[in-house]
Amino acid sequence: MSAPDPIIVYTDGACSGNPGPGGWGWAVAPDGEPQASGGERSTTNQRMEIYAALDAVRTLTAGGRAVKVIADSTYVVNCFRDKWWVKWEKNGWRNAKREPVANADLWKPLIELVKVNDVSWGWVKGHSGDRMNDLVDSLAVAAIPR
Repeated sequence: MSAPDPIIVYTDGACSGNPGPGGWGWAVAPDGEPQASGGERSTTNQRMEIYAALDAVRTLTAGGRAVKVIADSTYVVNCFRDKWWVKWEKNGWRNAKREPVANADLWKPLIELVKVNDVSWGWVKGHSGDRMNDLVDSLAVAAIPR
């Protein structure tokens, strides 16, 4: 018997000013349910992109299913596709410039989840008419604290 198909989840983050108030959202394809969103009063767009992926992976892998995260953030997707995190860990959480990795407080728990679960990654061009990407963008924008 073959394993069930992975859960496909779209994630996005948004910020009003960068830094500034921000929001994040995720939704499961094809119908947008389940979904979640939230926001912070002072954050960055990159933090919201990572947080959306972290919350989705944390929530959706709890049942043991494989998850495929689709994001419009090359920062998030490339971290896993190009295995940046392996070098970060090896270098004591320093990047190629030998500076502390930004957002390590979010990257670390996300990476730990990815290590112990079946998580894959895909990229979608933002604001290109993809229905699910548009949905998670609207969730993230709506979650920005006003």
